[in-house]
Amino acid sequence: MNYRYLPTSKEGLVQLIAASYLRHGYYWYVTGSLPKDKDHAAIDRKLIAKYEIDITEWARSQRRKKGLANAHYLRFNDWFILLVSEGHHKLKQPSKLGGEGESIKDCRRVPIKFEGYSISYRRSGVIEQGALSPKWHAHVRIDNERYNELKCHFEFMAVHRSPEHLAFEFSKVPFVRYAPIRRQLLNILRSVNKLRQQRGFELLPFHVLDLKRKPIKVFGMSPEPESTTPEAVVL
Repeated sequence: MNYRYLPTSKEGLVQLIAASYLRHGYYWYVTGSLPKDKDHAAIDRKLIAKYEIDITEWARSQRRKKGLANAHYLRFNDWFILLVSEGHHKLKQPSKLGGEGESIKDCRRVPIKFEGYSISYRRSGVIEQGALSPKWHAHVRIDNERYNELKCHFEFMAVHRSPEHLAFEFSKVPFVRYAPIRRQLLNILRSVNKLRQQRGFELLPFHVLDLKRKPIKVFGMSPEPESTTPEAVVL
């Protein structure tokens, strides 16, 4: 089997979904967890065969022309996701008609939740000159539950820790700095500085956040497909 579906990191999986699959129209998805006591590789092969995933680009093009959807599969540890494009597919078809559509979601309406990330596909809110409607972009942020935990954690430490300790804590925040995540971290820092200012404490500079996003090799040292290049816009 030539199909690659095991990213070497959760950050790589997020990048592949956001910068490649969503950008190419794989909006529908199903997620789940494999049983810990089962042969994961065997289940992988079964799913990839069942949904005709390990096929050539030519075959994918032929399916699109016939109005059929294509699918991708990714797994990280026990967690897996199946992503489906526009068109007819058994994952979209209701079970009463022989499909499995009850569990499928659309990331334009329901974000993909994975390891504290929330991944969706949204309108940008900005209409470019000459365009009739806003562009759509992948949107990667910290999900609400994890974000609120982080915010409470830093607000508690804001007036009980030194600037050096707080800077170290910010450096440990384990999320890739996509644009929405940068905004979330800046909001947390502003809240921390507001609390410190009220007590007359030294404020933290913005550079403690390290807001630069670094591209990730999705499948280790192997060359990545052209479609997963980091230049893809992810807002």
